[in-house]
Amino acid sequence: MKYILAVCLLFTVAFGNGQTNNDSVAIVKLLAKAAVSFRSGDANTYADCWKVQPYSVILISTADGKVMSIPAEAMVKPSSHMGQGGFATATNYRMSIHKDNGWTSFDEISTTKDGTKSYSHEMWMVEKINGDWKLVAASLHFYKP
Repeated sequence: MKYILAVCLLFTVAFGNGQTNNDSVAIVKLLAKAAVSFRSGDANTYADCWKVQPYSVILISTADGKVMSIPAEAMVKPSSHMGQGGFATATNYRMSIHKDNGWTSFDEISTTKDGTKSYSHEMWMVEKINGDWKLVAASLHFYKP
């Protein structure tokens, strides 16, 4: 009986975490897709990463202490900030996923095409819409190392 209980618990843990692991991989891929499409100027692909909700917001604190709130609707429209090139490296992912919604935070080093680096701590809120993870809100905090 103990053996059967142990096997049942093992399967519960393995299969219970399987969906979360698949979701976490899908969320990281979504973030990478958003980062690449934004930097390359692919507005359609970047917009496809988003599902703007009534509660969506983008909050940004700059390295010099300013704070901005950008309407999330701006994220699904082409802008002059898109297509500037460069790349980003994200590390130290932390996630909380609950069925069809969650958040992830990470540290990012963004490098422009001329080699200038910026550093940020970021938190992105996501929701699963029709089976696909979408960005719904973000909070970005830039700092000087």
